[in-house]
Amino acid sequence: MDVSEAVASRRSVRGFLDRPVDPAVLRQIVEKASRAPSGGNLQPWHIDVVGGDALAGLKRIMQSRIMELPKGEPTEYDIYPRELPEPYSKYRFAVGEELYRALGIPREDKMRRLMWFARNFQFFGAPVALFCTVRRTMGPPQWSDLGMYLQTLMLLLREAGLDSCPQECWAIYPATIRDFLAIPEDRMLFTGMAIGYIDEADPANAARAARAPLEDFATFRGI
Repeated sequence: MDVSEAVASRRSVRGFLDRPVDPAVLRQIVEKASRAPSGGNLQPWHIDVVGGDALAGLKRIMQSRIMELPKGEPTEYDIYPRELPEPYSKYRFAVGEELYRALGIPREDKMRRLMWFARNFQFFGAPVALFCTVRRTMGPPQWSDLGMYLQTLMLLLREAGLDSCPQECWAIYPATIRDFLAIPEDRMLFTGMAIGYIDEADPANAARAARAPLEDFATFRGI
């Protein structure tokens, strides 16, 4: 698989097969991804990979946690701007509607939508979870570096025949994940990620997010 194929086939998978992932492959990919660029070569990311009995334990914790605090815990950063302007609010709305259309859940069925959203916290059945944390002293440029690491990781997963779903929803349960992973106080949770093999039969995976046309986001001058 070349880079273009990896980019084109990378997607947020929301239904995984109950098929184990080779730990050696995971270790190799997590290490390879560290070739991602970072300003000043700070490499500000810290990665926790969770599977097996540890992941099963986290899933049990989250079954209880989302019942106790369905709206989550106090967050440590805003996942989206509090006032999301156009066209970004349109993009966000459209991707959600496309997903629920594929699932056959109408907008008025709020309970089914909430129940389905809770599958995030079971990693959509994936056998591997990944969390990315960063020191609290790091600023926006270093958070950009986290994104470059994670994108590199996801493309390497595609090269290995694996799929993923980056999940910023974990940012609404920062205290729970901090306790589970024993994250030091000087680091904070950025995001989680589900990793595994796609279940092509899962209706959620029929949804594909659209992308804006080139002229909407790019300007070329002198070329």
